[in-house]
Amino acid sequence: MAKILTGQVLSFTGTPFAGETPTDAVTLSDAVLIKDGKIAALGAAQTLMAQSPEATVIDHGDMIISAGFVDAHVHYPQTAIVASWGKRLIDWLNTYTFPEEMRFCDPAYAREIAERYLDLSISNGTTTACSFCTIHPESVDALFTAARARGQRLVAGKTCMDRNAPDGLRDTAQIAYDQSAALIEQWHGADRLTYAITPRFSPTSTPEQLEAMGALWKEHPTCLMQTHLSEQTDEIEWVKSLFPQARDYLDTYEEFGLLGARGVYGHAIHLEERERHRLREYGAALVHCPTSNTFIGSGLFDMAGLMAEGQRIGLATDTGGGSSFSMLRTMAAAYEIGQLKGHALHPAQLLWLATQGSAAALRLEDKVGNITPGLEADLVVLDLHSTPAIAQRTQRADDIWESVFPTLMMGDDRAIAQVYIAGEAVHP
Repeated sequence: MAKILTGQVLSFTGTPFAGETPTDAVTLSDAVLIKDGKIAALGAAQTLMAQSPEATVIDHGDMIISAGFVDAHVHYPQTAIVASWGKRLIDWLNTYTFPEEMRFCDPAYAREIAERYLDLSISNGTTTACSFCTIHPESVDALFTAARARGQRLVAGKTCMDRNAPDGLRDTAQIAYDQSAALIEQWHGADRLTYAITPRFSPTSTPEQLEAMGALWKEHPTCLMQTHLSEQTDEIEWVKSLFPQARDYLDTYEEFGLLGARGVYGHAIHLEERERHRLREYGAALVHCPTSNTFIGSGLFDMAGLMAEGQRIGLATDTGGGSSFSMLRTMAAAYEIGQLKGHALHPAQLLWLATQGSAAALRLEDKVGNITPGLEADLVVLDLHSTPAIAQRTQRADDIWESVFPTLMMGDDRAIAQVYIAGEAVHP
């Protein structure tokens, strides 16, 4: 059934990181027409009603209607351990992450957490995510099955580790290859699902396993490849000790065929010049995880410098190293880190990063991440008066950007008035 949603419909005609002002890339409309789960048209409400008199009209008042949020780097198996106290990356993995991930050998537990993660992320306005699973194929099956039942677009893959992990969380190069290949055959391209070949990071994969993952990616070039890169300085030193012949951290992937245009590299905080050059040359994606980077004490992402270089950049919660399921909270943290780096991100830039930027990082910009005809109708409706504190600030706003900025800075799941997946309301 056709629908017309009325409100302040925000769409992008380009990137707000180019041009004279960020708002040059933004178009505001009164309404959006949805047919067969896709965006059919934008325009004045009365015009769309006249063109499609059979459509059901849903009035969202002065609320913002945006593309649904795209979370470009998460660990759904860490849902239950989000906001665990007091560890840096390597100790955090050993203390919290690895014991929790061992539980995902149980298909029932994997299903429980998959459903819980999707419920939490949707309630925060996230309609697409790119997730690491565990080494267990059951963990991949659980997440893809849950997303498929909801009609949701999702990217995920089996995490591959064959060293520097506890018993019960290691596979082998051959097992990782065989299980990943079978999961690709089962899930990649099924409905709205995309497979990501997933070596966790260089320290937990032997050269043999990295080589096997590179060979698998070459055989399945339409898959994504996701991993971690240069998150913490002590992690980088560990990588150097394990790969003494490598020119830098990125070289431990590049050597084995794990650098490419469909590569998605989480964090990328402490990059060397050669790494920046090679990532840009390949058109690979870097994913900024601001709440995680501050929560675990990793460092400050160079958004301004990397954008100026022409890097492809997305935004992510990094659940559960990140301390929130909310992309609103993530945008606020990205703004705060930008301020610490001497560059204040405009609200249009923050919303672009959380939608079209992240979709482009996942090579899904032709499917989701914007409100434009032909794209899938995954949408979030933002209430700009969701709390008394936000409402009293919004009332003093002179334009839409002053209206939306308090919600980006102080908003949470209470600001998520409605979520649509493929044109169907799924929350609340």
